[in-house]
Amino acid sequence: QLQLTMSEKNELTKNLEMVQKELQEKESEMKGEISEYKDRLLQAEKEHQDALIEANRKNEVEIVACQNKMNSLEHFISSQKLEIEHLKSNKEELNNSLKEANQTLGELLKTKVR
Repeated sequence: QLQLTMSEKNELTKNLEMVQKELQEKESEMKGEISEYKDRLLQAEKEHQDALIEANRKNEVEIVACQNKMNSLEHFISSQKLEIEHLKSNKEELNNSLKEANQTLGELLKTKVR
C-alpha cells in the first residue's frame, strides 16, 4: 500500500512538474508576445506622432501661404480703392472743366449773336 501510494505520489509529482514546465513555457511565450505587441504599439505611436508632426508642419506652411496671399489681396484692394478715389476726383475735375467750358461757349455764342 505504501509503495503504491509512493508510486502515485511520484507519478503526481512528475505530472505536476510537467504542468509547471508547460506553464512556464506558456508564460515565457506570452511574455514574448506581450513584448512584441508593446514594440509594435510603440512603433505605431511613433509613426502616428511623426504623421501628426508632418501634418502640422504642412498646415503651418499652408497657413503662412494663405496669410501672405490675404495680405497681398488686402494691399491690392487698398490700392484699387485709392485708384477709384483718384478716378472720382479726376471725373469731378473734368465735369467742372466741362461746365466751365460750356458756360464760356454759351457766353461766346451770346456775344457772337449780338
